[in-house]
Amino acid sequence: MEKLLLLLLFGHISEAEKHSLKFFATVSSGVSNVPEFIAAAQVDDVAAGYCDSNTKTIQPKQDWVTDYFKDNSQQQLWFDKQCSVNQPQILKTILHYFMQIFRHDKGVVLQLRSGCEWSETSGQVAGFMKFGFDGEDFISFDMSTLTWIALQPQAVSVKQRWDADRAVTEANRNLYYQICPTLLKTTLTYGKSSLLRTDRPSVSLLQKSSSSPVSCFATGFYPNKAVLFWRKDGDDLHDNVEEGEILPNPDGTFQKSSDLDLSSVRPEDWGKYECVFQLDGLKDDIITKLDQSVIRTNSVPVPPSEFPVGPVVGGVVGLLLLTACICGLLIWRRRVHGYQRGLEVDTELE
Repeated sequence: MEKLLLLLLFGHISEAEKHSLKFFATVSSGVSNVPEFIAAAQVDDVAAGYCDSNTKTIQPKQDWVTDYFKDNSQQQLWFDKQCSVNQPQILKTILHYFMQIFRHDKGVVLQLRSGCEWSETSGQVAGFMKFGFDGEDFISFDMSTLTWIALQPQAVSVKQRWDADRAVTEANRNLYYQICPTLLKTTLTYGKSSLLRTDRPSVSLLQKSSSSPVSCFATGFYPNKAVLFWRKDGDDLHDNVEEGEILPNPDGTFQKSSDLDLSSVRPEDWGKYECVFQLDGLKDDIITKLDQSVIRTNSVPVPPSEFPVGPVVGGVVGLLLLTACICGLLIWRRRVHGYQRGLEVDTELE
């Protein structure tokens, strides 16, 4: 039953044909050593573009993004304006609005995570938008009801003001059900040779010491729709197993680990255990038997290309994305009529 649930959750057809366009941005006040405004975009969880208050221009992170801008030079100019002027001003206004509510005067950060998902199989579209303030979720937009959800008591008044503006609600509906999916499909056209590929990982068994858990470590795989788990005698294991998250590698591929505690396992039973890796696009599972002779420990150096960089690189990238929000690629602008008016969005291109 557990294996069946895994197949339903990570099936090769449905999940492999589900795509996403995500935007992250952050604006801060009184925070030193970081740009005041940071923005990033991801397509299928792969970094596509970046800009901040220092660069003030879109920095493509993939060759196919560069190709898109070559064919759409006016779009690049428009995006640059969004990143250098429009979006920083919008988010600064919202930040100061929230600062008034919380009575903060410095050292705070506003975050926004936004975007859309599109199923190539069913055509279904889903959008999402959530504001965070000072490290905590504050308010989000419910796409099913087209209303705001207050995630903190202080957000209730904001919800009431933003819900009352039906023009903004309609703009959000159009943004996440029309504009964002269209942009997502366009980027998939340019990036399909890269985004729709399948990269087979290398899988290793690692152990710090003889008393440490054995880590099954898979790296270099793509896409990120993968499952890594331990089995004993053909049955999935959950006890004494600590599963890690899927983390990005610097080259755009992904890595994942799963640790098995062997403290209560008899040496003669090791042969009953195996690590299983499943990836959308790969026909066969990658199975690694638990064998002392193949385990790499501190006494057997791991080649740099296979070193688990996730705790370092993944942590840095995760921090950036956690503290980030929407960038200018979301085709909308702000018309401000005082803090009391809240947020107004206009999705028309200038």
